[in-house]
Amino acid sequence: MVAPPHPVPIHHVIDTVWRMESARVIAALVRMVRDVGLAEELAQDALVAALERWPSDGVPDNPGAWLMTTARNRAIDRLRHLRLREEKHVQVAWELEQQQDDARHREEHLLDDTVGDDVLRLMFIACHPVLPPDSRVALTLRLLGGLETGQIARAFLSTEATVAQRIVRAKRTLAEARIPFELPRREQLPERLAAVLGVIYLVFNEGYAASSGGDWMRPGLCEEALRLGRILAGLMPGEPEVHGLVALMELQASRLQARTGADGHPVLLPDQDRSRWDRRLIESGLEALERARRLERSPGPYALQAAIAACHAAAASSAATDWPRIVALYDVLARLAPSPVVELNRAVAVSMASGPHAALPLVDALQDDRKLAGYHLLPSVRGDLLFRLGRMAEAAGEFERAAAMTGNLRERDLLLARARHCTGVHSSGSA
Repeated sequence: MVAPPHPVPIHHVIDTVWRMESARVIAALVRMVRDVGLAEELAQDALVAALERWPSDGVPDNPGAWLMTTARNRAIDRLRHLRLREEKHVQVAWELEQQQDDARHREEHLLDDTVGDDVLRLMFIACHPVLPPDSRVALTLRLLGGLETGQIARAFLSTEATVAQRIVRAKRTLAEARIPFELPRREQLPERLAAVLGVIYLVFNEGYAASSGGDWMRPGLCEEALRLGRILAGLMPGEPEVHGLVALMELQASRLQARTGADGHPVLLPDQDRSRWDRRLIESGLEALERARRLERSPGPYALQAAIAACHAAAASSAATDWPRIVALYDVLARLAPSPVVELNRAVAVSMASGPHAALPLVDALQDDRKLAGYHLLPSVRGDLLFRLGRMAEAAGEFERAAAMTGNLRERDLLLARARHCTGVHSSGSA
């Protein structure tokens, strides 16, 4: 056992390990117990055991394997207790015990080599057609994305209570339907694909711009989403939107290193040092986008968003970006996949192509959209437009409103700093 460095609180270490390993542990447990809800419960039991033991014993050399082994032992114990009720569980438990010694020796190998299939398999189970579309995505984000219910609610522009209810019902439905833990037949994959792609991208988004906490980004989630997307591209090479999503994630992930400064503070897109963008990821993303284009003449939503990201990747600076093309791409996206968030992003592009005066009415038209009632980027964008128009007092108010809405502490500090700057400029101008 290796004790964590003194400055790092042990509970922070456990939280980090849990974020990294929980999806893998749950996915492996579902294969054993054939019940999503029970698998999540057993994984939580392993987490509780870590919280009880690691503060005194120290963090294991391989914390992921420790969690996996502990959870597997809990699963075997649970199956033993059920043996009088269902005889088949006795056989399952016996088989698992026979595998236990071998499992201990190759735990790390299992984590590296089989978890990819297990995680993807669980993703397709959670996105089963027996569940309503929103429930599929919410459940999968909860199990595999490492996201809390509140974070999922923000992604859905919904309430936490509504999302919690969806997740509970989804787990109950899967248990009652006795969904087998196996990938669907190849011809059944397309009917689940949209939900799976949606989950992968929402996981990526949470990593790219964390919705809560003290971290501006959670790169581990971006890496996991990319890994799953690439596995899916190999599984379904003829699906253009799979390649479109991989392209979009790779192009956006290329900016990760430039999204924070040396002091760790956020750096917005116009101010980023583009020499820090990852050219390898850009090239890979452009290749994936070209594959999507070859497979389908009319691009889907992910390929369209990837094409927008490609415009940024091709430009030497924000000012040199082909903003009219980005507006045109958003026009197509708004027709194909209409949403207020797409309209807000389109307004930002319009402001860069035609000026803030052209975009402000578009943003104002979204003010009464109930889906954006708690969406902090709406007042943030409006504040930026007002700032560029020289309406400093109004801009400060919008930045303050956005800061009150966001759950990310880094973003809150950034917005409040912008509000203070507006107030200072306004005061100076009034003097």
